[in-house]
Amino acid sequence: MDASIVPAAFARIIRDMTTAPPLVDVPAFQRLDPRIATLWRVSTALNTLFWAAVVFGVIRFLSLPLPAWGIVGSLLAAGAAAILFYVPAKWCAWEFQVGDADVRLRHGVFWRTESVVPHVRIQHVDTAHGPVERGLGLASVIIYTAGTVGGALTIPGLALAEAEVLRDRLAALSGRDDAV
Repeated sequence: MDASIVPAAFARIIRDMTTAPPLVDVPAFQRLDPRIATLWRVSTALNTLFWAAVVFGVIRFLSLPLPAWGIVGSLLAAGAAAILFYVPAKWCAWEFQVGDADVRLRHGVFWRTESVVPHVRIQHVDTAHGPVERGLGLASVIIYTAGTVGGALTIPGLALAEAEVLRDRLAALSGRDDAV
């Protein structure tokens, strides 16, 4: 065996081991439509006002002393803080990705959740939008999966047209490898 062949073969093996595999074309994570933050702000404001009114009614009914009124003020301050700080953080934390093999969802401000749903596990896909969402031109995509735990995942706050395109795309991808 020729001695000059061994170093060349060894160099080729080292080169093959150190070169990175080709990058797979992975789509970027997408954000929700910014209008969903408006919906979340309105919802938070209405919930805050409801609970402040309930506490106000209890305080009035029980004729509690003046310091009890601080509870109503605290509720209103907490609601305002949620509208100013929590809602934007919630919007920034929400993202999703539709790849060739699966759907990935990431969300949560304090407790982060990442869900991965292979296309073969998707049973069916729906869009939903209530009256307020319709008014804002938004819809949610609901992904129903096989199994009981996490059987339905929702991607909220998409533009209506985008939600319909995503629904149809996921429905097409979910039936692609159907062996039944």
